[in-house]
Order: sequence, then C-alpha cells, then structure tokens
Amino acid sequence: MSEQKAEGPRTICVGEVLVELKRGNDGRFALSCGGDAFNTAVYLARAGLNVAFATAIGDDPYSESIIALMAAEGVSATAVMRVGGRLPGLCLVENSQSGDRSIRYWRDGAPVRELFELPDWVRIAEALVAAKLIYFSGITLSLFSTTGLGRFLAVLEAARQQGAKVAFDGNFRPRGWKGELSRTRAVFLETLKRIDIALPTFDDEAVLWGDPSPEATVARLQAFGIGEIVVKNGPNSALVATSGNQEFVPVPEVVVPVDATAAGDGFNAGYLAARLGGEPPAQAASAAHRLAGSVIRHTGALVPRAATALH
Repeated sequence: MSEQKAEGPRTICVGEVLVELKRGNDGRFALSCGGDAFNTAVYLARAGLNVAFATAIGDDPYSESIIALMAAEGVSATAVMRVGGRLPGLCLVENSQSGDRSIRYWRDGAPVRELFELPDWVRIAEALVAAKLIYFSGITLSLFSTTGLGRFLAVLEAARQQGAKVAFDGNFRPRGWKGELSRTRAVFLETLKRIDIALPTFDDEAVLWGDPSPEATVARLQAFGIGEIVVKNGPNSALVATSGNQEFVPVPEVVVPVDATAAGDGFNAGYLAARLGGEPPAQAASAAHRLAGSVIRHTGALVPRAATALH
C-alpha cells in the first residue's frame, strides 16, 4: 500500500472542521480551526500524502480562513462544498486552573450535517469512489441524518468495490449522539461491515460496547471481517491485529502531556501514512506512537510543523 505525491488526491478524510476559540492563560481567546478528521488530514498531508478533506462550510470569512489553512497545509479543497449564507460550527475551549478542559459547541446548523443531502452531494460521492483510502470517525457519523448516513454507507460500498480501503476510528463522543446509545450502536454496526482498517481507542470501546480489554475489542471487530485493527490504549501499548497475528507495540517514550488534544488524530495519521508508505503494521504503529508523542508535547490540535516528522 503506497502512494506517490505526483498523483491527485488519493486519500480523502471526511468530517467537520470547526472554528475554534481557545482561551489562553491571559484570559484572551485565540482563533484557530480543528476537528478530528480534519486534524488527521493535516498530519497526513504533512507526511507527504496527497490528501483531500470532504466537508461542507459556508461562504463567510471564517470559512475562507478554513480554505486558506487547508491550502497552507497542502490539503486539497476539491471535496469541500460551499453553502451560501451558512456558517461552520464553532467550539469554545477553556482550561481550568486544575488543567481540566471544557469544550462548548455551537454546531447544529453547520452545513456539514447535510453533506450527503446537499444538491450537489454526488460530487462528494464521486470523489470518494475515486479514492484509494477513505478515513472518517464516529464523530463524522454523528453529524449525519439517517438519509445522509444511508448515502454515505452506500458510497463506501461503491468505493470498496473500486478497490478503496476504508479506515475508521470509532472516536465515540456521547454528546454528539445526544446520549442515544441504541442509535449509536446501530449506526456503528452497519458501518463496521464496511471497514478495512479499524483504529479504535480502547477507552471509547469500553464505554460504548463494554469491552473488558483491548483483546476483546479486537475479537469483536474481527467478527465483522475487519482485517487490520489497531487498538490505541493511551500510554500503554497499542494492540495491532492482522491476519491472525496480534502484537502489542509499546510506546517508545511515555510523555506527560502538555495538551492531549488530537493525540489520537496524530496517531491515526502516523499509522496510515506509514502503511501507505509500505511499512508493515507493527512498524507503522511505532511511527504512530512517535507522532502522537510529538503532538501531546504542544498545545493545540495542530502543532508546529517541525514537531511532526515521522522519523
């Protein structure tokens, strides 16, 4: 599984990019952009991959800043839908004196929620079917209506029939699903039938499914026929499972996080970039650990470019 820079975008990440206001220690707010699948797209682009990000935003100045950031980071905007008169979602991030982080969202009216119901949604479908790798998360799924989910899953099937691989991080956030666990599980069950590479976090899987161990997570996902699974487990070893083999890949250096934001997003990007570069799964997990370790040494989701070298 390798990817050449000379080709057009062959990896597409699907999800939301939010306008982020983060309060600093001085009480002032700094403006940035972020979102789990978007963060992964940026880190994949920094690794030299041809990446596009599929989303929907508005035609306002903040949406223009998102497009500018994508251009600066080398993420293609060919799969971005623009919706007149609409605004992207907003999140406000604050850290308490004890270090706890709180995030408040204003996103219910964001156009990305209608990504697969907009008049020109077929353009997104065509881009996904032409991709080599499609990446998204449980947060992505939480955005869409039942109609949007049905179309998205159908597009994934069509893309896989054309040879695409589909990578998925469950990234379960109860608030995004409004506490509706039965609907969440039903959507995930349908999604997992269409996944080639699973990149779950054990803590999330334990909450959503009651998994008692990373091994149990692997066993449950393998029942769906998923051939490549990497269970992230914080500072503990990641469990890599492929073709009947399981291996714990240790974190090379346990780091006390400065900010754990986007650690999993960085891990996923590090893993997928290494796999697309031809590395075997265990070595790719080691590269993923290194990138995640670099991310948590800095504040914010998108850390300085010099800090994200994979090797």
